[in-house]
Amino acid sequence: MIEPTTHMPMATPDLPRAVYIQVGQLLQLIRAARTHAETQRAMDRAQGFVLGLETTQALPPDSLGVLHQGFDTAVQKRRQELEHRHSLPT
Repeated sequence: MIEPTTHMPMATPDLPRAVYIQVGQLLQLIRAARTHAETQRAMDRAQGFVLGLETTQALPPDSLGVLHQGFDTAVQKRRQELEHRHSLPT
């Protein structure tokens, strides 16, 4: 298992380096989203990436599940942050 880092907050299975880098970039897009629409677009990209890995059978099903869950968790967290930010008095 690759240890979670500040760039990769999910516990990930052993990933090829190129996949690991792309996952980190997708997570960064999610974290940098400034609106719910941007968050959704980042999630769509992440899901498309995982679908591509699944379609090509580039990773085992367990690894794909971890990636799906990790992206879902990152999106939920970002949405909560955006909700909290919008609920603060101005």
